Amino acid sequence: MMGKAIYMPNGAASEYAKYACNFYCGCSNSCVYCFNKRWGWGDVPTLKKCFKTESHALEVFEMELMANLPELQKHGFLLSFTTDPLLADCSDLTWEATMMAMEHDVPVKFLTKTVGVWTEQIIEHMHDSWKKFIAIGFTLTGRDELEPNASTNAERIKAMRKLHDAGFRVWCSAEPIINIKNTMDMIGKTYEFCDHYKIGILSGKRYDKDELQKFIVWCSGSNKPIYFKDSLLSQAGIRREDLSANCVDRNFKIWEL
Repeated sequence: MMGKAIYMPNGAASEYAKYACNFYCGCSNSCVYCFNKRWGWGDVPTLKKCFKTESHALEVFEMELMANLPELQKHGFLLSFTTDPLLADCSDLTWEATMMAMEHDVPVKFLTKTVGVWTEQIIEHMHDSWKKFIAIGFTLTGRDELEPNASTNAERIKAMRKLHDAGFRVWCSAEPIINIKNTMDMIGKTYEFCDHYKIGILSGKRYDKDELQKFIVWCSGSNKPIYFKDSLLSQAGIRREDLSANCVDRNFKIWEL
């Protein structure tokens, strides 16, 4: 599947979702480590050039959603790889698309660093029967200084607890690992109310192999489903088939918990 809105990501992105939806490029969080900066995208989210207007983008999304409905009902999709979908500049279109997906029983995953009025609004207004199909993920590095315009890691953690207690699926993207101790701290602070972890290294960084192995062993003591990205396992010298039972593959579906 390759559409203007909904498409099948490749490479490392495919480890996060089989299908994704991107409406905007660029992000105002201004994270120092952001991979998207390599594409020249700026600090202001801009509607993708293939869309004339936000209304046109929603029309295209609906057409692609309906054309691939059985597959998307099975696998869901992620918002978004090219921006933070819950930034103020993006959230209206994000929620319109989400509501359309909910009406057709299509699961939606978010990945964000933004905590705002949407947090309380979704808790108050989202239909209870839809909550299990919405998985809200927060990137947690433990390093606010590298994410200058994002909500703080502490604010994200607080929002995770609220959303989990309200009945939503909540997950953590512990990527990139800036420092293993920081990542362990983020996992420890969210363990009680996080349903799933995805963990990955910083592109181009070499880590101490022994420290990575010890970290994976530490994570293996959990009963939470954890996905380690391929590049992390490669540096650690560990085969996926040798991981403990709580370590899931890329096809794990959080909404089936």
